[in-house]
Amino acid sequence: MNKGIAAGIGAYALWGFFPIYFHALSNISPFQVTAHRIVWSFLFLILVVAVRGELRSLKSAITQRILPVYLAAGLLISINWLTFIWGVGAGFVVETSLGYFINPLVSVVLGVVFLHEKLRPAQWAPVIMAAAGVAYLAMSHGSLPWLALVLAFSFGLYGLMKKIAPLSSLHGLVLETGTIFGAALAFLVFEQVIGAGSFVQAGPLPTLLLALVGVVTAIPLLLFATSAKNVPLSTLGLLQYISPTIQFLIGVFLYGEPFAPEQVVGFGIIWVALLIFSAESFLARRRSIQALAA
Repeated sequence: MNKGIAAGIGAYALWGFFPIYFHALSNISPFQVTAHRIVWSFLFLILVVAVRGELRSLKSAITQRILPVYLAAGLLISINWLTFIWGVGAGFVVETSLGYFINPLVSVVLGVVFLHEKLRPAQWAPVIMAAAGVAYLAMSHGSLPWLALVLAFSFGLYGLMKKIAPLSSLHGLVLETGTIFGAALAFLVFEQVIGAGSFVQAGPLPTLLLALVGVVTAIPLLLFATSAKNVPLSTLGLLQYISPTIQFLIGVFLYGEPFAPEQVVGFGIIWVALLIFSAESFLARRRSIQALAA
């Protein structure tokens, strides 16, 4: 197994086990946990950049032109983190996994709408199937699976911002968290001052988990960046299903969340759509490589 694949498996496996970490913080306000995640992530990442001797290059790369893009990215990833943390704490791990299952197809649609990317004819079928799966889940429950959709679209739009942003993954994440660092820190200070803060008051273990949340956030992102540079995009696309699969299994078997027959049907439609989409992408890439070799 090469380094890129190992790093990719490590990143997606760690993301898959995130529900266990954040479930341990379910007694703390998700707004506070999200703010801690922003603050500690920024502090850890800026330390990583400093250790790598890249502070000067990062500073020189920051211009007023790119700041709005990274502010938008920071707000979107904050919405995604907050929604995920709330969903885990409220006992909706299965639905959060659905959000990350359908995210790749949402990203494809966003690429078509905003970047005018072209879909091959065989790619339209799984996109339509996934939409049908979501519609079935909505009809069977009487409402849209809004938690999954917020996660899928916030992360999809975040990916769109990253697509047009000029900085590397590490430097970009520093700037994203840096643009919202002040607001997150001010919120935490305010909560502590009025006596509603959880840092220290929540006890030794929750306090330690809050302090380590930046490291926990950054490590899989750094592994992902390593993987993205060393493996084909089609391989990375297949690896990404590791994360929601683990989350789904945790929700059903560890936390005993219900998985009703209508969910089996809805999830099944979406899973088949993902299999078709992944297989088509893999075969298309292989044909492209063979054509270039010829």
